[in-house]
This record gives sequence, C-alpha cells and structure tokens, in this order.
Amino acid sequence: MTETTQRRNTATATRAGKQDTSTQGRQGDASAPPEARGSTAIADAVVAKIAGMAAREIPEVHNLGGGMTRAFGAVRQRVPGGGSGVTQGVKVEVGERQAAVDLDLVVEYGAAITDTAADVRTNVVNAVERMTGLEVVEVNIAVDDVHLPDEEDESEPEERRVA
Repeated sequence: MTETTQRRNTATATRAGKQDTSTQGRQGDASAPPEARGSTAIADAVVAKIAGMAAREIPEVHNLGGGMTRAFGAVRQRVPGGGSGVTQGVKVEVGERQAAVDLDLVVEYGAAITDTAADVRTNVVNAVERMTGLEVVEVNIAVDDVHLPDEEDESEPEERRVA
C-alpha cells in the first residue's frame, strides 16, 4: 500500500470512527455560546467547487479534467441546465472535520509542473480550510496533459462569421 493510500485510509477511518465533540452535549443548552448551538454539514459538492475554483486561480493551470472528462464537460456546458463544470476534474471526500481532494490538471506548456502542483496544492488547502473550517489532509494532483500554445481549446465556442 502506498503512503498516500495509507494516509487516506487513516483519514477515512478517523472520520468514520470519531464524532465532532466540540458541540456534543451542548445542543439545546442555553448557556452555551451561540456558535456552539447546533451543527453544520458541508456537502461534497461545496468543497469540490471551492477546490476547483482555487485550482483555476493558478495562471499555469490551463484546465481541469482528463481528456474524456473535458470532452463530456464541453458537451454538458452546451446543454441547457448542464452546469458550469467548475467541479470537472475534481473529486473530494468530506468527513465531519477533514477533507481529501483529488485533482486532474492540464498545465500550460513551459510551466514547471512541480512548482505549479505546489502552488495549486497550497491555494486549494488555504481556500478550503478558510471557507469551510475543514482540515485538508491531502491534495493529490495528476497532470493529465500539457496545453501547447498552438492547440485549439475544445471548450471554447467556435467563432462564426455570419450570425
């Protein structure tokens, strides 16, 4: 088993085996501070959107998702109500207090991939932790492609001469 898999299994077991005790026993207690009354659940889709937006903020990231994922995303964007594709290439596991993120990236040609991955990882961790309060235990990055300057982007709409 790889080190990453072991960390994820440990994080998943930790999430599954422990409950958030910060508000346990205080719910319904009028003497508890207002922020401790009740619980907050954050959906996987919320964390995926935050991670996707944070990854796209790095200039060297051309796109997210593998080849087939990008092709399906381009079709989905053309269908009314198909969504914006912010979570394309993003997979997350969210527990009560922790989250793990997997990203598939397409990097611009000429960018240092290890530096770009470090920048993406830092930005995703900071954004998710700041916005959700969840601890990000890992951000796994797979670089699936390199975008060349002369390649046409399949997600860009075609220009028409006549409307």
